[in-house]
Amino acid sequence: MQAIVSIIMGSTSDLGVMEKAAQFFDEMEIPFEINALSAHRTPDEVEKFAKNAKARGIKVIIAGAGMAAHLPGVIASMTPIPVIGVPINASLDGMDALLAIVQMPPGIPVATVGINGALNAGILAAQILAAGDEEMMRKTIVFKENLKTKIVQANLDLSQIKFKFKCN
Repeated sequence: MQAIVSIIMGSTSDLGVMEKAAQFFDEMEIPFEINALSAHRTPDEVEKFAKNAKARGIKVIIAGAGMAAHLPGVIASMTPIPVIGVPINASLDGMDALLAIVQMPPGIPVATVGINGALNAGILAAQILAAGDEEMMRKTIVFKENLKTKIVQANLDLSQIKFKFKCN
């Protein structure tokens, strides 16, 4: 089995957020790798990773980072592979990371999800992969249909909760 998605985080302290993407990939049976690389502390390793990702068969990169959050943009500057940035709430309620990731210069796009939004990054990666893979498209459609089922069930569960002044 060879990874087709790479999950990168600036520090293992980000794992609590980024593992949501990993769990999604396990559920969807998408081979992935997960590594900690820092744009500031291990720049040579980040460059080696980014420049070799395509040759290693990686099709989408999810990069999570907090605070200055340069990792997704640095990776995007060195690879033709789509990069999805996950701003991590490490300071300033994650707004510093969100702005650092989303404000990329022309020519260096980074798709950006919400703060701590690793699950959405995983879903977006699957949708990117599904554009050229009918089986992945089928799995993605099923996943989204199941989201509807969960909400319908949640509403049924809510209808069973009793309160003195509840009208439904």
